[in-house]
Amino acid sequence: EAAILAGYLAAGVTKTGVVGTFGGLPIPTVTIFMDGFYKGVAKYNEAKGTDVQVLGWDPAAPDSGLFSMSFDDQQKGNELAKSLMDEGADIIMPVAGPVGLGAAAAIKERGNAYLIGVDSDWALTSPEYADITLTSVMKLMDATTVNVIKSAIDGTFVGGSTVGNLANGGVALAPFHNLESLVSAELAAELETVKAGILDGSIPMNPDFQQ
Repeated sequence: EAAILAGYLAAGVTKTGVVGTFGGLPIPTVTIFMDGFYKGVAKYNEAKGTDVQVLGWDPAAPDSGLFSMSFDDQQKGNELAKSLMDEGADIIMPVAGPVGLGAAAAIKERGNAYLIGVDSDWALTSPEYADITLTSVMKLMDATTVNVIKSAIDGTFVGGSTVGNLANGGVALAPFHNLESLVSAELAAELETVKAGILDGSIPMNPDFQQ
């Protein structure tokens, strides 16, 4: 859900009309980020009549997705980011753990693109890249853990799986920090509208991850 917001944001900020993503491995916990990113860009294109392109991932053609096949090879992340920038991408979302730091280094070196972090707020966890980090797609496990503790205290705990989403605060889009000037008031308002659509169900989610 938060990745949809990130994709919409990327499509609204890009100057080249091209954004990119890559994953660590082609597994559901990675590709769900990429699905959301792609869907967010598509939502922007639908709303605005634009044609922002997504490099590195198409949910309809997963076999052609871009993957580092590693979660620790930062050199590979560096190379993939440079390849995406060479193809015109000026916003890149690596979904590959520390491999993404290699991508961040390449973006900082080039100085003509921005990064979207994943899992945590990269502007805080990797402050050396704060000046190129547009936002991050955060998994807020503290929020879902607190919710479970509260349910145990009030007697409503039922066990099973807990899925973090926008509604329960388990996922979120990080603040724009140093790059807030890139996000117009209009675009920020549109992000809130998209978020509301996700919350009220008018923007449907992947049924496998729907609560």
